[in-house]
Amino acid sequence: MKEIDVLGMRLQLLAEKAVYLESDQTLLVADIHLGKSETFQSLGIPIPNQVNQTTLERLKQLCFKLKPQKLFILGDLFHSKYALVDEVLEGWLQFQAAVDAEIILIVGNHDRHLIKTLKNTSIQCSTHSVEVDNLLLSHEPSPQPGFLNICGHIHPCVHLKEKLDQLRLPCFYLDRTQNLLVLPSFGEFTGAYEVPLKRNSAAYVIADNCVISLER
Repeated sequence: MKEIDVLGMRLQLLAEKAVYLESDQTLLVADIHLGKSETFQSLGIPIPNQVNQTTLERLKQLCFKLKPQKLFILGDLFHSKYALVDEVLEGWLQFQAAVDAEIILIVGNHDRHLIKTLKNTSIQCSTHSVEVDNLLLSHEPSPQPGFLNICGHIHPCVHLKEKLDQLRLPCFYLDRTQNLLVLPSFGEFTGAYEVPLKRNSAAYVIADNCVISLER
């Protein structure tokens, strides 16, 4: 865990690819992408199904440990309309029943056409960014003056290279110029985008269950 302070807000960056706001007992995750395997299967590409269960189990155990009052999902809970098969929806409903937290989904680009179905599963959906104290929670980056914008969508990672080795590691990406914090994707089966380390930025890299700071 790495604790940072931005605009007077203390944030815990967790190696589980989540942010915890202890003062508000609020947990933030982004880009879970349930049903991505099923989406590929619909195209005839064989991908194992247990990815969804592994992802939800990680999130459930994190909720059991922290006991948040609110869980915000910053977009892309489900991957596509092909993700909404009975097995995936049942797994999500079981997660909802097991977790004692108010769950709010800020609708992402992958969720946008699924809102009617999502409402049938009792998920609270917001199609707009949400303000929490000095935070602006959104799916895509949406920096605003006076707020720390926390978002997902980008799936940030850092590419570390040496002569014989190279690694792509997920990270939290902080752009201090814009007061923007981008979360790594929480899902087990997602891609990643290499973010540049520039002046007034920092990447908090996740490696071996630790969060390591790389700053400019």
